[in-house]
Amino acid sequence: QVQLVESGGGLVQPGGSLRLSCAASGSIFRTAVMGWYRQSAGKQREWVASVSTDERINSADSVKGRFTISRDNANNVVYLQMNSLEPEDTAVYYCYLRKPGGGTNWGQGTQVTVSA
Repeated sequence: QVQLVESGGGLVQPGGSLRLSCAASGSIFRTAVMGWYRQSAGKQREWVASVSTDERINSADSVKGRFTISRDNANNVVYLQMNSLEPEDTAVYYCYLRKPGGGTNWGQGTQVTVSA
């Protein structure tokens, strides 16, 4: 059973930065695509970014140039560095692990609030 635990959320002023972390249990991490979604109140869940096993990165247009995803295979952690945060980035951020054989595991989510 894969478990994902996010951390690093919080309250930040517009223009500020946060780094989210997602720690995964188990050895499957190294063979899985890792990524982040977010969900704002009253909106559908929105894909943010992903990183493949060979560290190819994709990110949503809304966060390009501001957010950077990375992974540490030695420690089973995926990060989301968020810079130049805007109030529109306020959401619960969810880490996910997409298994090579199919199926997705989700973290419990971490709240990010961007407000003056």
